Amino acid sequence: MTPSCVEWALHADEWRFRIEAHAPGVFRLRCGPRTWLEPAKPTPRAQRQADMLLVRQEPVGEMECRPLESGGWRLTQGDAGLEVGGPDAGLRLSRGDQCVARVRLPVRPAGGGDAGLWTLAWTLEPDEGVYGLGESLASLDRRGVRLVSDAPADRALPLAWSPRGWGMHVNTLDRVEHDLRAEGAYAVQARGAGLDLFLFVGEPSEILNQYTALTGRAGQPNLWPMGVWLDQAPGQSVEASLQQVRSLRGQGMALDALLLADPAILGFQVDKPVFEWAADRIPDWRACAAAASALDVHLAGACIPGVLQGTPLFDEWADRGWLLCDDEGEPWVCPGTPASGGRPFGLLDLTHRDAARLWTERHLQAVEEGLDAPACQAQFDLPDGIEARGGETGAVLRTAYPHLARRALFDAVAGPRTPQEGVMLSRDLFPGVQRFAWQQGPDVDNDWDGYAATLRAALAVGNSGVAVQTHRLGNAQRPADTMTPELYLRWLAMGVFSANFSFQGLPALMPDAFDADTRALVAHWLQWRYRLLPYVAGIIDDAVRTGLPVQRSMAQAYPADADAHAWDTQYLLGPALLVAPVMRPGGATEVYLPRGDAWWDLNTGWRYEGGTRWTVRPGLDTLPVFGREGHMLCLGPAAQHTGEINSARILEEVWMFGMPEHNPVVMRNKIRVMQMQGSSYIKGLEGLRILPSEGLEVKRRGAEVRISRAR
Repeated sequence: MTPSCVEWALHADEWRFRIEAHAPGVFRLRCGPRTWLEPAKPTPRAQRQADMLLVRQEPVGEMECRPLESGGWRLTQGDAGLEVGGPDAGLRLSRGDQCVARVRLPVRPAGGGDAGLWTLAWTLEPDEGVYGLGESLASLDRRGVRLVSDAPADRALPLAWSPRGWGMHVNTLDRVEHDLRAEGAYAVQARGAGLDLFLFVGEPSEILNQYTALTGRAGQPNLWPMGVWLDQAPGQSVEASLQQVRSLRGQGMALDALLLADPAILGFQVDKPVFEWAADRIPDWRACAAAASALDVHLAGACIPGVLQGTPLFDEWADRGWLLCDDEGEPWVCPGTPASGGRPFGLLDLTHRDAARLWTERHLQAVEEGLDAPACQAQFDLPDGIEARGGETGAVLRTAYPHLARRALFDAVAGPRTPQEGVMLSRDLFPGVQRFAWQQGPDVDNDWDGYAATLRAALAVGNSGVAVQTHRLGNAQRPADTMTPELYLRWLAMGVFSANFSFQGLPALMPDAFDADTRALVAHWLQWRYRLLPYVAGIIDDAVRTGLPVQRSMAQAYPADADAHAWDTQYLLGPALLVAPVMRPGGATEVYLPRGDAWWDLNTGWRYEGGTRWTVRPGLDTLPVFGREGHMLCLGPAAQHTGEINSARILEEVWMFGMPEHNPVVMRNKIRVMQMQGSSYIKGLEGLRILPSEGLEVKRRGAEVRISRAR
């Protein structure tokens, strides 16, 4: 026993059970053969896999250990406790004097060897919800589902937590099955020679903070990705897309980025490991990039991590061993995908250092030639017999491959910069996905259910540790006749008050498809988007430090308010704003204001107590948004693209919700709030308009602003 570690010897000292105080409120449990737990020297493959999973291997916490009269031991760090053994031979997690979770786990797996099966049995309270575990288009509470970590269709992520105050992460690239179908039980099965398990104790925000500190966080992106995007329609020319940009700008609508449609806009030449631009779509890439730059439009486009079958380069790389192979040593051929234009291709073996370096270098060159962000879908359902040169196969390869692809691309767009800035777009989900910006939302139908699904997906991945998910305003691949003006504007308003969103280039889903009144309201909402950019950028910057998502579910933000958990389509946008999108036609919607805070209606200025329900009827030019008392909202200027925003003058106006108590969340935050004798003194508001809540008055004293009660 040491201050950070307690270890038990089992089975004639052949096995070890080790518990570490990995961080405050975090226990790491590892159980397995001594040779697994303490290898003489980690292999390069083992070290590579460990680095994919964790950014911090060494424990940084301390704990106390004492025996219990009933048998077993109690380990404590602060108010987080873990009891081991005792009469029921299980584990009990506690916060203070309250038991928050009970779980049974074996000290040896069923079977044996590397394919051993570890079964963890959690006991759940009747009304206890379990959140996280990846993307969900339906309920955010994952009770009633079964998920397999390496099944791409399950969209699973490894973090699970409960509002009762516990969280869990099985630290492995191998298969983990989560079964929450039984009443009052949560069964977890993990494969491997040993078990590596992290247990978290605390509020959901604390769990997300510790989980992302452990497994990694994304850096702060540039400002331009937070502007509005346009997704090119399939088959559309670049010139037609740029003309859509000009049309939007001519109608006073803002836009910053164009995502070129599949198939991939660049790839390897047929006989050389050199990238070439798709000549059939972009005859002159330099002219295309120059035309986009003249409009202050940033370009993004798809790529594939492979080489087309039937080309000389395919044969050369097969001989060199740079492609994933089947169990007979032959290159595995991936069926055609949208990015490959339906043509089959061999997958580049990204466990091979030289192959991965080449792919990164080629994309770095593309970035230098004007590609601002690559997009890549690399989560393939690889058969069990496929093997990488590093030895990865089966579930491990299915889990690791999208991580390797995203890492290589992120190095191309962000690696050369300090601090790392830039984005790459992907739908892939895998352990550690939150290290890389920017996560794309799901493909949904153009109806009210599709609108609700994309919102729930963002809240679900936020519950799983992913800070940013973007939304598509409709889907160019689905019938568009169900997209009414009302639905379009409601969907747009939610996207404005989110991490980000994109228009769809299909003419039936563009603002021009609607009447003049609808187009005027689109311009109104886009002005709001650009005014919100300093706040949204501040939330993302906050996520770099805390791991908290941009859109925060009610269960995550208010775990102690059980009434709030059922409201799964309203959310906190950062710490200051409660957003309750209108999710049904007709305009009337119910809003629940969580207990513990008072709330100020941004549309009326009225103050409401928390713990109350209200029916509101917002017009199409408004959205039910409420400011959290004690916070401030800093707004920037309206703009048609981020290039118009003066970095030295990013703010214009400050809205206050009651007496300011918290420093505002804002990009490049230099605003500070100090309270003294019933007043708030704020520095950093020089030159800004200040809108105080009713009953407050503002007095400027040089560089300082005093907010006090009106007399």
